[in-house]
Amino acid sequence: MFEYGNMTSASATLHEDDSLDAADVIQDLQSRIRSMQATKLDTRLIPTHPAIAGLLPGGGLKQGAMYSLENSATLLLALLAGPSAAGSWCGVVGVPEFGIEAAASFGIDLDRLVLVPHPGDQWLAVTAAVADVMTVVVTKPPRQASDASLARLSARLRQRGSTLIVLGNGTTRAWPQTEAMLSLSDSSWTGIGDGHGHLVARQVTVTVSTRLGGRPRTARLWLPDPGQQFARVDAEQATAAPEPYLRAV
Repeated sequence: MFEYGNMTSASATLHEDDSLDAADVIQDLQSRIRSMQATKLDTRLIPTHPAIAGLLPGGGLKQGAMYSLENSATLLLALLAGPSAAGSWCGVVGVPEFGIEAAASFGIDLDRLVLVPHPGDQWLAVTAAVADVMTVVVTKPPRQASDASLARLSARLRQRGSTLIVLGNGTTRAWPQTEAMLSLSDSSWTGIGDGHGHLVARQVTVTVSTRLGGRPRTARLWLPDPGQQFARVDAEQATAAPEPYLRAV
């Protein structure tokens, strides 16, 4: 269990069957976090991992903006690693499979991470409430919300200066009004030999498309590299003959 003062962070996990009402817990989180972190930052860009920052419009995650992400746990961790390392609070709503150990291994500060794995039917309200006090919020919508609800959430994000990352589940239509859409393809793992070895690193192609159109930006990334870090794949590594590997989409 990781705690910050009197506040439980990564282990401040809300369940539908908790005895406390979810709204009361969220309100308590709001009051405690407001005393530790301002909701407004001096800059409009949130610190972003350098491996990804150059692909995003403006060179990083923007305050008050929304981003869509394919259902990739590792790419999500890469997006959270930069803001978390810079001291931002991060919240993850509706992602029960989110791995705390993996998050910690990639540099995400568990003392500034709040999880709401099972928000139930109130997932949109919980997402909005968490966005009131967290710098970066991740949500995985179980179904499509109305345009009016999304417009209210968008206005709330701009007012608070929070950034929302929407994790796709393959069943809902594209999230509207996103600053950028990130997708992953051509994934290959290294480390597996002829009947021996273990997976040690993965190269992927990350593509970023923007709502303004234009040519998508792509880059070959290590997610992760052999040292379990996120990094760009340099030209020599990209053209060199790879070790035996497993390829996946």
